[in-house]
Amino acid sequence: MDHPMPSSKAINFLTLENPVFCCFLLWSSVLVMKMLLMSMLTGLQRLRFKAYSNPEDLFFKDIEVKYNDEHVERVRRAHRNDMENILPYFTMALLYICTDPNPSIACNLFRAASIARIIHTFVYAFRPVPQPSRAIAFFIMFFITVYMAFDVGIQTLKYI
Repeated sequence: MDHPMPSSKAINFLTLENPVFCCFLLWSSVLVMKMLLMSMLTGLQRLRFKAYSNPEDLFFKDIEVKYNDEHVERVRRAHRNDMENILPYFTMALLYICTDPNPSIACNLFRAASIARIIHTFVYAFRPVPQPSRAIAFFIMFFITVYMAFDVGIQTLKYI
């Protein structure tokens, strides 16, 4: 079976000449900064509530090691949720870019996914609100990642 040869344009997908890749870089940078801030927020919550999980971390000797502070754990869970969802999203988004998607669709997907994760963090770690707000924010990125995975699969079937 003859496979269609990718054009030389395929080589340029992951360059700054590709507006889809530039959009991905911008929104990925926002998400990485958000994740880094979650690490800092965990540390700040530990200081604020004097909840240190290791004896060597104790700044004051009259404080005991405290493993389950609800404020610290909420931030840690939000951060873990980021890692469980943003990292697969990054992988799928890069593969999706390699399929030469429509720029406005791709950029809107990247934008929506990033904004949804920011909202997810806000309603989970900063200002907890009742469901379904967190679930909606979670599933926006989830379904965008699934959509991109499905599209990558469909696009690559041509070459199998």
